Amino acid sequence: MKKAKTSFFCQHCGYMSPKWLGKCPSCNGWNCFAEELVSESDSGSHADRAFDGKPMPIEEIPAEEGERTLTGIAEIDRVLGGGIVSGSAILIGGEPGIGKSTLMLQVMKNLAQNGQKVLYVSGEESAHQIKLRSNRIGAAARDLLVLVEVSLEKILEQIKKVQPAIVVIDSIQTVYSGDLMSAPGSVGQVREASSRLILSAKKNGIPVFLIGHVTKDGSIAGPKVLEHMVDTVLYFEGDSGHAYRIIRSIKNRFGPTNEIGVFEMQDKGLKEVPNPSAFFLAERPQNAPGSVVVASLEGTRPILVEIQALVSQSNLGMPRRTAIGVDYNRVSLLVAVLDKICGLHLGGSDIFINVAGGVRVEEPAVDLGVVAAMASSFLDRPVDARTVILGEVGLTGEVRAVSQMEVRVKEAARLGFSRCIVPKTSSAQLSKVANMEISAISSLKELLENLF
Repeated sequence: MKKAKTSFFCQHCGYMSPKWLGKCPSCNGWNCFAEELVSESDSGSHADRAFDGKPMPIEEIPAEEGERTLTGIAEIDRVLGGGIVSGSAILIGGEPGIGKSTLMLQVMKNLAQNGQKVLYVSGEESAHQIKLRSNRIGAAARDLLVLVEVSLEKILEQIKKVQPAIVVIDSIQTVYSGDLMSAPGSVGQVREASSRLILSAKKNGIPVFLIGHVTKDGSIAGPKVLEHMVDTVLYFEGDSGHAYRIIRSIKNRFGPTNEIGVFEMQDKGLKEVPNPSAFFLAERPQNAPGSVVVASLEGTRPILVEIQALVSQSNLGMPRRTAIGVDYNRVSLLVAVLDKICGLHLGGSDIFINVAGGVRVEEPAVDLGVVAAMASSFLDRPVDARTVILGEVGLTGEVRAVSQMEVRVKEAARLGFSRCIVPKTSSAQLSKVANMEISAISSLKELLENLF
């Protein structure tokens, strides 16, 4: 018999090395390498791990996507691109206690009530615990089957026996294969379990949801290759200090990426929020300096959020800069542009930026809103409450165009806003929107003239 081959894997990112390393060159983690078995000569037949396909002309391959399965929750269907595709593998990640298992039980309940047999596999909770949660959120259904198991071979055996319409694995880190000697949750076990579950889904046309834990930096625990293996990657965002939960599509082979679904955590589970803009602006103060509304685009959905700024004279040798919900480096850049171009000397001031509601916005289209909020707080002059500001800011103080301008303006008009300050290069492409005044600007100096 040949000697088993082993390698060292980083338990944070999955980086492989032929020898032990103190520091991972990929994720810079320390003391995170563990020796794991790569292959065994006596692991048995691997015939069940192949598609047994044959080459065929691409013109002869059927291209029908087929009818998608609706979950009964519109926000989930939106994030998935219109529903669940047959044979797809969907990875759901999020912090502990954020609502992953609760949401999956709600989805499975809806599908089971529509006459579809679904299988919920749990390796973390007992059947009694799952029953108690289902009673609390009202997720009881005859065709919702619960299996408590961590052995990969037995899970695949039950899937083949039951032939469910959809399978949920909660969580992938608890599943282990007897072919590997490493512990459950290690890189090798996660990769092996995921690859065989995904192969089973593709061969049998059964969609599978894989629930994954996240590490301290917010990434899926286990190998990074896991995100490349699945068809869709969904991340839960939110924290215990806010009632909202956001599901963001990071990757989707069957729909748009960066799409989001918004939910509110309640005592009976997660409730979808059909109008996120009104939800995030519900407690906005009136006529308060430093408060500005911007239109951010998340996937194909425009969302209006409030950006708050507080600029105050600092008593410290080095003024503080804090940015919550926006990129800190981007805020530093905009502070420098305001100082150099507009003559607002913010160098000796503490600056705090916050996106109300805890939501995070990344796109450059909110630059103009951040600038307007800082200028409003510094000058102690409020921005009109019915005004929405959007645009990207360059280093020379110019205001640049942003994508999907018409969609953003129409969302602002739908919520009752009467004025939009937009880049001049984008205003020519805008069709007339009822009850909406469009103010086109090309520089930050024009912005201050239009606001104050």
